[in-house]
Amino acid sequence: MTNTLSAADERGLKGLSLDSRLRRAFFDLPASTIWELAKAVPIGARQQGLLYWKEGREETINIMLRPTGVLSEQMNYFHTVSLTLLEALKRIPDMYLDNPAVREIVPLDPLEEEWLRDTWTSAHRNAHCVFGRLDAMVDFTSPTWKETLSFVEPNLVGVGGIVIIPSAERILLETVIPVLQRVAPDLRLESNADCRELFMREMQDHLEQIGRPGGNIAVVDAKYSGDGPAELARLADYYTQAGHRVVYVDPTELVLRDTGGEPEVYYEDLRVDLVYRDYSLIDFINLADDGGNPEVARLLFRRNQMVSSMAGDFDHKSTFELLTDTRFSQFFTPSERQVLRRHVLWTRLFGPRRTTDASGDAIDLLDYTHQNRDMLVLKPNRSYGGDRVIIGPSVSDAEWQECIESALNQPGEWVVQRLARITAYEFPIALPDLSISVQPFYMVVGFAPTKYGTAVLGRASQKQVVNVAQNGGVCAVLVGRHGEKLSFY
Repeated sequence: MTNTLSAADERGLKGLSLDSRLRRAFFDLPASTIWELAKAVPIGARQQGLLYWKEGREETINIMLRPTGVLSEQMNYFHTVSLTLLEALKRIPDMYLDNPAVREIVPLDPLEEEWLRDTWTSAHRNAHCVFGRLDAMVDFTSPTWKETLSFVEPNLVGVGGIVIIPSAERILLETVIPVLQRVAPDLRLESNADCRELFMREMQDHLEQIGRPGGNIAVVDAKYSGDGPAELARLADYYTQAGHRVVYVDPTELVLRDTGGEPEVYYEDLRVDLVYRDYSLIDFINLADDGGNPEVARLLFRRNQMVSSMAGDFDHKSTFELLTDTRFSQFFTPSERQVLRRHVLWTRLFGPRRTTDASGDAIDLLDYTHQNRDMLVLKPNRSYGGDRVIIGPSVSDAEWQECIESALNQPGEWVVQRLARITAYEFPIALPDLSISVQPFYMVVGFAPTKYGTAVLGRASQKQVVNVAQNGGVCAVLVGRHGEKLSFY
């Protein structure tokens, strides 16, 4: 009997071969050449403004020297799945308002709920905008890569990467890929969809939907905090140079003005028609503490002039319980349920309660968590940046029990999640003695989906909890285009 590969396996092996081709090309480079690249890439990162402020100190975001290569058909699949997930998450404010069981799973602070009920209207249900990043684990190189795609959490406000993603891709395409093509001239890689262009098209569409076509946009974060990526200033500069009216603003700098009709929001002398925020709802609610006016934000939310909308503040990790528990299946179409069941990790709001496991069998959640440390993760429900994520297999039984007890003392603030398979990729590292070491790094990808395409941010770290804020690095994900002459070996 002759063993033959299915079409899916053949396509998967091409992905495997593409990444293998990239690794082999690096191995064929002299150590001195890799060292030159190791010096050139950070210079490119600084020139592109890929900076991170930590405790008031400027650092250059690290970019891994070797990109990851994916095929266009893989990107098409990631786009379809991530857009399906985003559209499901955008439905949660209406689910929350209509269903008490939903309110138990994604609990809001009383002030947040008051703002939701005050500002969410039928117009939002029909058209509101969320620009988010959906973090996932996937093995790009596996012949069964579709089966490895597992979403771990949503990030729906201030996604991080709008500038970083295309800038990292450009740096490697201009600096590294030409060098690789000296030893692999048939290697063809190109950038993915430019996240800045995807973002602007979404903003322009939303301005049309709210009756303010071509309006002025403010990108807003804690401008003077001295912490985090310096992205939004670069983003505003990029759009200004392209002819768009975009300003970078601290939320305290937005004011209401009486213009003879309904009040309008202004930044200095510029009327603001749409705000993109890297700022949480609770921070807007407490804006008076920093000298700002929270009523500005309330008006923007009510008028549907805020991106992300109030749906962005449902980036609780426990939203994945709504997507993975059959109790809530009526909110999603059969085709959506199929995608969610296949690619969203089983997640439950942690506490002493009855629920179902990933197979749909009834369980006592507390007992189940105690007994299955080797396949579970405990993480804060609404934190980010890899904060306090407890990977069951990486701690002892005693430490796991201690984490469980701590989480029980904070009702509604922790989730338990099925452990994802996290893939380790090999990257070349230039060492101080001028030698080159090939070391394994864990990698997490963030998908930023829009109807026009999906941008991908790869993040690599030698820690299992992967985050740029925790000394990780950005890995550019480039799309491989190859014809019959590309030699895979």
